[in-house]
Amino acid sequence: MNKYTKYERARIIGARALQLAMGAPMLVKLKPDELEKINYSPIEIAKTEYVQGIIPITIRRPLPTKTKR
Repeated sequence: MNKYTKYERARIIGARALQLAMGAPMLVKLKPDELEKINYSPIEIAKTEYVQGIIPITIRRPLPTKTKR
């Protein structure tokens, strides 16, 4: 798993939670009792996927360019 800033982590988990809320399939296997424990929360499911490192989202960081003006 890459090293992300807290803002990138929040963005990744939020974007994945939105996907899950809109009906995307879960990438992690959770038992029915585990789902009830987290109250079927898309955010908690996205956090679980993030911790396991299986979220299919990447971050592109633009590099500074060396141009003269």
